[in-house]
Amino acid sequence: MTNKDKKVLIRVENLKQYFPVKKSSLFQTEQLFVRANEDISLDIYEGETFGLVGESGCGKSTLGRSILMLNKPTDGRILYYGYEGYEDRGINLGELSEEEMRRLRKDLQLIFQDPYSSLNPRLTVGQIISEGIYAHKMFSKKDDKVQDYIVETMDKCGLAPYFIHRYPHQFSGGQRQRIGIARSIALKPKFIICDEAVSALDVSIQSQIINLLLDLKEKEDLTYLFISHDLSVIKYISDRVGVMYLGNIVELAETKSLYSRPMHPYTEALLSAIPTTDEDRGKLEVLEGDIPSPIKPPSGCKFHTRCKHATDVCKKVLPAFEEARPGHFVACHHKLNMEIRLS
Repeated sequence: MTNKDKKVLIRVENLKQYFPVKKSSLFQTEQLFVRANEDISLDIYEGETFGLVGESGCGKSTLGRSILMLNKPTDGRILYYGYEGYEDRGINLGELSEEEMRRLRKDLQLIFQDPYSSLNPRLTVGQIISEGIYAHKMFSKKDDKVQDYIVETMDKCGLAPYFIHRYPHQFSGGQRQRIGIARSIALKPKFIICDEAVSALDVSIQSQIINLLLDLKEKEDLTYLFISHDLSVIKYISDRVGVMYLGNIVELAETKSLYSRPMHPYTEALLSAIPTTDEDRGKLEVLEGDIPSPIKPPSGCKFHTRCKHATDVCKKVLPAFEEARPGHFVACHHKLNMEIRLS
């Protein structure tokens, strides 16, 4: 199935997210901004897992929060096509009032990075899961069926029924993350943002949580935006991957295409830094130089200060984000792996 045949669930158009910086002195006249997201456009299709990868501080989590309207975007549009009656034209989330957005919260959920700080220590597991259920009036507090529903949701997430009256401090990190997942799944959402959902867990537990997310995706017909800095995790779970650098998407493609034939030098550098047991590959490639400031990013291509392929045009001209191969988008003046391989 080509991308044209798939149904768009979330569409991001020219999204910008700027945060004002406090002025350093009385004599500073120019208002500076942290340019967390800069002109981002992408589609997330129904039923897919869209992976978002990049170094820490590149704006991945900010993009996720902007899509959910936890941070109101500075500019651009975010369209949601999953609401009944609006499947064709979509709903512009930025134009909704707080009360209107509240009605959509049930459909758009978030799994947090830290399973320790994201759960209320004063509430039991049952109370944590039921909070959203009551807020969205899925059940009344007097309904006898609510406990059965909570236990059923816990079972889907690998939590034993007798956990329902326990508190978060009585659980391990992996179990706490399962509680966080159950809290989101209980609302029967259509779209979930997994913000570094496994990065705080041990490697053995990470695989369990990832497999749980994949099972839930199939059974509950979910769509994920999976944010991570771990390229191995992204490769395993994602259908398509977007690579982010300093607030911009620099490459976007299907997972197999991106990992086998990266076209942006930044993607190539990230992939070459993945540890491997392959003796023939030699030393890990390390990106030289520091990440530029998001307050005053470099002119032209933002990556040119660290790119071994950079030329004068990279310093002066911003590369267009264009489709270099079918379904493979990249923003670079000197695209890699452009040759056609005959099989």
